[in-house]
Amino acid sequence: MKKIAVLTSGGDAPGMNAAVRAVVRKAIYHNVEVFGIFGGYAGLISGNIEQLNLGSVGDIIHRGGTMLLSARLPEFKEEEVQLKAVEQLKKAGIEGVVVIGGDGSYRGAKALTGHGIPCVGVPGTIDNDISGTQYTIGYDTALNTVIDAIDKIRDTATSHERTFIIEVMGRDAGDIALSAGLAGGAETIIIPEENYNIPEICARLKKGQERGKKHSIIIVAEGVASGPDIGKQIKELSNIDTRVSVLGHIQRGGSPSAFDRVLASRLGARAVELLLENRGGRAVGIQNNVIVDSDITKVLSEIHHIDLDLLRLSKELSI
Repeated sequence: MKKIAVLTSGGDAPGMNAAVRAVVRKAIYHNVEVFGIFGGYAGLISGNIEQLNLGSVGDIIHRGGTMLLSARLPEFKEEEVQLKAVEQLKKAGIEGVVVIGGDGSYRGAKALTGHGIPCVGVPGTIDNDISGTQYTIGYDTALNTVIDAIDKIRDTATSHERTFIIEVMGRDAGDIALSAGLAGGAETIIIPEENYNIPEICARLKKGQERGKKHSIIIVAEGVASGPDIGKQIKELSNIDTRVSVLGHIQRGGSPSAFDRVLASRLGARAVELLLENRGGRAVGIQNNVIVDSDITKVLSEIHHIDLDLLRLSKELSI
């Protein structure tokens, strides 16, 4: 291949810029022209494509978000729209694409590969919910952002002797809630992968109060229920006064951690290598600190599994 492109799609994640940088510089190192597609698949359809050089990705490795911008395009599942994308790529002479994003981004990459444009998926999402990799780009940074918030909220919870409910991101996966809850010493963690029981939660809170505990932290993944709803249920059942903090999009921003910068650099570089080997339809990842690649169809068909042993450990340690 002599010309490849890179795009970011879906929700932004800290470390995406580091991945883009790696793709651009790895390609140029191998004398391959590289183009940036701005605005995700929507930008591809509209032809928002520009050639990138070494300077284009200078001074971005430490920045959150994505210099290529991002957007969601549900219509990309339609073949007619996919063919418009293929037309734009062929018009620019682009022979392969590195797609950085989550599940929806991977489906687009699979479709383009099926239409003769080899694509490689790079997992970029704070939710850590992509199969074929232990960690996704942005997860570590988001996790540390949440832990920092928990630590600060705990100071207020202690001062006012209250129960605080903290709602974190995680529509379909509880990785952020689970790891942040364990690391932050939360008394209760509510995630999509495990049923929760409000009476049981109230009983745990009451038991803690009886032994003299003055405050508690409850972590809720947004995919289960809203923090305010959980607080209302606890109040109605136990008359325990609660306060709710919804962290929201603060979890997506910020300078990526060293772990995310290194991971993104390794994954981006490997994606380029796969394209140069003409191995499209792959998704890169990391397993036991080794960079791996898998069939993107297999990755999309597998269900992400969370380590529920961590949830059990959290319950044991928060008695």
